[in-house]
Amino acid sequence: MSPLNSLDLFLFSASKACASSFGLFVQIQGYVICLLLAIGWACAAYVRGREIRIMKNQMKDGNSLAFLYHDINEFEHSKQVNLPRVTVVMPLKGFGEHNLHNWRTQITSLYGGPLEFLFMVDSTEDPAYHAVSHLLSEFKDDVDAKVIVAGPSTTCSQKIHNQLVGVEKMHKDSKYVLFLDDDVRLHPGSIGALTAEMEKNPEIFIQTGYPLDLPSGSLGSYCIYEYHMPCSMGFATGGRTFFLWGGCMMMHSDDFRTDRHGVVSGLRDGGYSDDMTLAAIAGAHKRLITSPPVAVFPHPLATDLNFSRYWNYLRKQTFVLESYTSYANWILNRALFSVHFYLSWGFVAPYILTMIHIAAALRYYFGDYLREETDFTSAGLLVGLQALCTVVELLSMWNLTRIEVQLCNMLSPEAPSLSLASYNWALVFVAMLVDNFLYPFSALRSHFSQSINWSGIRYHLKNGKIHKIERSKDKGPKFTDLGGKHLYGRRGAPAKISILGLLSKTLTHWRDPKKLDV
Repeated sequence: MSPLNSLDLFLFSASKACASSFGLFVQIQGYVICLLLAIGWACAAYVRGREIRIMKNQMKDGNSLAFLYHDINEFEHSKQVNLPRVTVVMPLKGFGEHNLHNWRTQITSLYGGPLEFLFMVDSTEDPAYHAVSHLLSEFKDDVDAKVIVAGPSTTCSQKIHNQLVGVEKMHKDSKYVLFLDDDVRLHPGSIGALTAEMEKNPEIFIQTGYPLDLPSGSLGSYCIYEYHMPCSMGFATGGRTFFLWGGCMMMHSDDFRTDRHGVVSGLRDGGYSDDMTLAAIAGAHKRLITSPPVAVFPHPLATDLNFSRYWNYLRKQTFVLESYTSYANWILNRALFSVHFYLSWGFVAPYILTMIHIAAALRYYFGDYLREETDFTSAGLLVGLQALCTVVELLSMWNLTRIEVQLCNMLSPEAPSLSLASYNWALVFVAMLVDNFLYPFSALRSHFSQSINWSGIRYHLKNGKIHKIERSKDKGPKFTDLGGKHLYGRRGAPAKISILGLLSKTLTHWRDPKKLDV
């Protein structure tokens, strides 16, 4: 029997330390996080699944168009002619591989009431301007749609500026305004379903939805999918929610005409994030935000979505917590910052401890040591529990994704069927570890930088609001993050970058934010 060498002594000591009271607390905390996520996704799956069952029952009763209206009487002419006018405002930036398909699903809505579409760009040089103009020329007089040049923003983010100009240009008789991102793929009945809920409950301040990410196969795309999945349970309530997604927001048009609760001034005067600003206003004035169960939209990610663009997207997501409208909003954002920071590493830490246990066990069983020297009974139990919690969590995530895929297929029967076959669940697990490990770094980077490059425009915050905007086509990314959209026209494929190269580049950027952009 050979004595313990220094490496083995370190591994065995580390394994024992991981099985100590503190290590046990860390691992139990990780189990709880996994199980809470699993329960949350199970509840979300129940809400989405209930909608599927309702639609199937309606179809059995003879309503073959249940994907548009549950009640077949809603198709009566007397009800269709009285539907309110809706204006759809879509701020555009760049042009990518999925945009044409997304825009077609938006303008070919089967909503029976008056409907207008306003595509907003900052300039005619944006590739989106010519692409959407060509698309609308194909439909000519079949749809009420136009492209509007909003010009550059000066006091808020470009997206918010485009939205506010769109509101100014909307039809005077529009009762509701629907803000959509250009990467939202609508179902034929989405606008009708959102409008019906607004008509049913006038107390609703904002209606929202959430995307179902369709990963393209890269690790970056799976990290995006994994990042969105925990948030999805907050949007699958089937009714009231405290969450808001800027990709789909329906509001009363008069709230903007009268600047009710300061929605216009709050966005215009230094606003960075549309959804965070409006959610803060809704919370401050105790207004209702809802998310109907049918408001889940397929969101295909770019086929060339690399790790660098994922990191840039994560930076934007953590940066929104640096913007705020009031002291109470600042407190809430700090709380979200701290909780997410803690839970992210609380999720990853048990897997690090598990790896130490496994490494020590392998050295023990393949080494020539006395059995009295080590004891891995408790470590084996901890590893087994970690594996069990991970399987339960992944199964719950898989089940929610399966149900949302089925729901999307039922809501868009004319579209090619979505499938779970393309999902790589091993990559999903890796993405869970990578995303939660990197989140705290991104959050700290955002907190100390107070500036961000968003689609080629650098925004600087002061006291939670934009106070400086820098534009330069010679700086910043040529592509956006999720859709792989070209911001300034095609200039060749984006350069590939490794994780190590990305971290090196990020450290350089941290020292000198103006020198380069990730």
